[in-house]
Amino acid sequence: MENNNLRLQSFARRGQPISIEVDGEPIQAFEGETIATALLAAGRRVLRHTQEGTPRGVFCGMGVCFDCVVEVNGESSVRSCMTAVRPGMSIRTPQAFHGKERRS
Repeated sequence: MENNNLRLQSFARRGQPISIEVDGEPIQAFEGETIATALLAAGRRVLRHTQEGTPRGVFCGMGVCFDCVVEVNGESSVRSCMTAVRPGMSIRTPQAFHGKERRS
């Protein structure tokens, strides 16, 4: 299996590794990075699908488009590109709570 890990450990200083949960699956993240960064680095590029089936994920990366909203610890409409990870976070993507758990 191909390693799609985007982290550049030899070039970038990372915070301490922490564990978060995304759609019931444990994901490793690093202190100081956003939820969106952790999701992308873990290969989770699609957060939801449109009614037509088109995949959607992080788009602007600066909190304007709201394509990256997720549920965090029961709080809905959290912009993943603007929210830092915290140890033990429980995150649900829109595709999970709409019953379409597709991985892309």
